[in-house]
Amino acid sequence: MNFVKSVFSSCLGVLLAFFAIFFLFVIVVSISVAALSSPAETKNNSVLSIPMSGVVVDYNEGGSLESLLSSEQKIIDLSDVLWALKEAKGDDRIKGVSLKMNSLSCSYAASEEIRKALQDFKESGKFVYAYSGLYTQKAYFIASVADSVFINPEGSLDFSGISSSSLFCKAFLEKVGVEMQVVRCGAYKSYAETFSNDTMSAENREQMEDMISSIWDVILEGISESRSISKEKLSQLADDYLAVRPAQYLLSSNLVDGLAYGDEYENYLRSRLSLSASDEVPMVDVSQYVAAKELLDLGGDKLAVVYLDGEIDNGNRDGISSVKTIKLLSEVEKDSAVKAVVLRVNSPGGSAYGSEQICHAVEKLKARKPVVASFGGYAASGGYYISSNADKIVSNASTITGSIGVIAMVPNAKDLAEKLGVHYETVKTNANADLLENVFRPMTESERAVVQASVDNFYSTFLKRCATGRGMSVDQVHVYAQGRVWSGDDAAKLNLVDSLGTLNDAIGWAASLAHIGESYTIETYPKKRNVWEELEEFPALGYEKLFGNDVFSKEKYIFEKIRGLERVQAIIPYTIELR
Repeated sequence: MNFVKSVFSSCLGVLLAFFAIFFLFVIVVSISVAALSSPAETKNNSVLSIPMSGVVVDYNEGGSLESLLSSEQKIIDLSDVLWALKEAKGDDRIKGVSLKMNSLSCSYAASEEIRKALQDFKESGKFVYAYSGLYTQKAYFIASVADSVFINPEGSLDFSGISSSSLFCKAFLEKVGVEMQVVRCGAYKSYAETFSNDTMSAENREQMEDMISSIWDVILEGISESRSISKEKLSQLADDYLAVRPAQYLLSSNLVDGLAYGDEYENYLRSRLSLSASDEVPMVDVSQYVAAKELLDLGGDKLAVVYLDGEIDNGNRDGISSVKTIKLLSEVEKDSAVKAVVLRVNSPGGSAYGSEQICHAVEKLKARKPVVASFGGYAASGGYYISSNADKIVSNASTITGSIGVIAMVPNAKDLAEKLGVHYETVKTNANADLLENVFRPMTESERAVVQASVDNFYSTFLKRCATGRGMSVDQVHVYAQGRVWSGDDAAKLNLVDSLGTLNDAIGWAASLAHIGESYTIETYPKKRNVWEELEEFPALGYEKLFGNDVFSKEKYIFEKIRGLERVQAIIPYTIELR
């Protein structure tokens, strides 16, 4: 009996200890999050500090707790950076901006938005300084707009042009006995080439070369204007192995304005602020400066910014759920205080069915109030589809967009099954009872014809949606469609977007279309989760963030993608990564 009591007491003690530790953890996290997100007192003669180190996302719905628990790079919320720069421009307490650049990961479109926001900030007459020990190409594109660009004496600049690499695994799949059966509409719809080709098709090479050349020209044009270096000279420098050149070479080439260690950079800031060597530079971190915006409410009319980020209905935790998006758009539609809506789209596409459902919801919303689409890093295929009927489309010049096309993939693992000694038999009541479900045999000609008809039908619908939204004929859209991707700059020339501009430009257009002037409150959707809402997700969020994600090899990633995809897809070629 004493033994049972002893065991029970021990178990109870362990249980109580667990709850005590968990409760303490919640308190510590809550205090930490509160400290990170509380508004800071901005002193006179302050510098807005914007650390450009981490991964830039359009909108961080997860909030502070997810960022705190993340074992990955710091998350930089683009919407916060843009708001801070716009607000600081008219804030007399802020005298300038300090950019600390390090290990920045973002799209070229995001870097373009930040750069334009800095240019706008500089119109106030305030200064912008940038400093880094290692400038990546995108980081330097942002930093080049600064009044003064500093680099550590032992630092380096990676400026070498844009490249995009593609993975091909047809031979690998053949070795294991899998054939990817592809049906598509559009000569440039090359997503399936990853699975069906050993090399890049001529059409895909053409579109990729044109697109990266267009984006590279945007980068050269911006840096040339800011640094007073010709585009031809910049192109020569890009070929000059700058990443291994000494910092002094960068200085002599006019790519930077000064060499400085961290403490010496602080002295440059002191000098600009007329401070003595012993004075501390009054810095206000962008995260705490932004926290003050939660206290601002201009009242009256509202303008909604709805963030749509990620793949559409392809099973990603952080992607775009058509069901959730339709519900959210319906709520915005019914909110009489919301006078206009901006759809901030950053998506390579995904499910064709899901894209059509969201497109229909946008059409309903548009009938009630103005809708403006703002394109981020990607707005391609399904991402373009859901935006096509907006009243106005605003894109960055370096946005990857277009890819108006459809594709279907059906794996055939017959040879794999035979190699493994696996035998698969089907009993069915009708000839097509296992249509597209039996992956252990090739499609018949009649089945392929059915799939092709389905793809053709959706492509026709896609073209009609785009033609209606863009005020073009179906034939006109088809010329620029066929699955081809374009830079935002080229898309504007082809009337696939209305104008080049940033998220702030899109917000201005939406306000103008709604005739609400300048006194309105911006509401962002989906709403950011507070710490308690995030803790409700702790079993899913906590383990993943505390103990790490499963790191897929490229091969495993491919199979995970195949397994999760719907058969008919409106998605861009591959996963386009531009370095």
